[in-house]
Amino acid sequence: MQLLQFFVQTRINGVALWVVLLMACGVFLASFLDAIAGGGGIISVPTYLIGLHGLPVYNAFGTNKLSSCLGTTFSFGRFAKEGYVNWKLFIPAVLFALVGAAGGTRLQLRTPAVVLKSILLVVLPVVAWLTLKTKHWPEEPAPIRPGVQAAIVWLSALIVGAYDGYYGPGTGTFLMLLFVRAAKLDTRHSAGGVKIVNLASNIGSLITAFSAGTVLVGVGCICAVGSITGHYLGAGVTIRNGSRIVRPAVVIVLVLLTLKILSEFLFPEFWG
Repeated sequence: MQLLQFFVQTRINGVALWVVLLMACGVFLASFLDAIAGGGGIISVPTYLIGLHGLPVYNAFGTNKLSSCLGTTFSFGRFAKEGYVNWKLFIPAVLFALVGAAGGTRLQLRTPAVVLKSILLVVLPVVAWLTLKTKHWPEEPAPIRPGVQAAIVWLSALIVGAYDGYYGPGTGTFLMLLFVRAAKLDTRHSAGGVKIVNLASNIGSLITAFSAGTVLVGVGCICAVGSITGHYLGAGVTIRNGSRIVRPAVVIVLVLLTLKILSEFLFPEFWG
């Protein structure tokens, strides 16, 4: 009884401890998926919005960035340790992604987001169908000239970075698809590249969130335990299984993203 009272009465940043622990479980699932195929925010953001109900939505977004950033650091570290990060190729990609994100944010201020969402509702089912139709994802890189590959990776980072700044959900998944299909990288090196780009983007967003005062540090640190665990385990699953796990996970993310966009049309008040 005393233990139950402890979980009910103890509050972290004004939120009951039992609610924070449930949120950490949701963040774990989101992070596990994110480490494999990207798109974890599709699960983690609604988790924070529900758990922090009654607080400004900016607290949910800012706190999500804290746990996401810490978790991505661990999945990135695991890919890097195993040698699946091509530093020469992806350090410039990080810079292009950041430039794209800045441009996308500026564009967001000038055009309604409903335009992009409407386009995505048409594009996403097609992309999911093509992903399912392709039976085999590469375990080894395909032949391609290094200069062409670099141009594709950097252009992809710029374009998807702009998408991230404009709208955001599914950024890692889109990068994964472009790195595998267009840049001819193998599945594991593609995943490692996605992680370094995502980590840089998360750090930038987290700095902005801290400066705006929207991060609930206590809640974020507890949920970060779930994020770190999910990212670390998800990275391990990807390294061991490669395309066997990434391909179906990408389809799941695309389906979830489609449902998220539909929910934004139907229940705009939930998303703030």
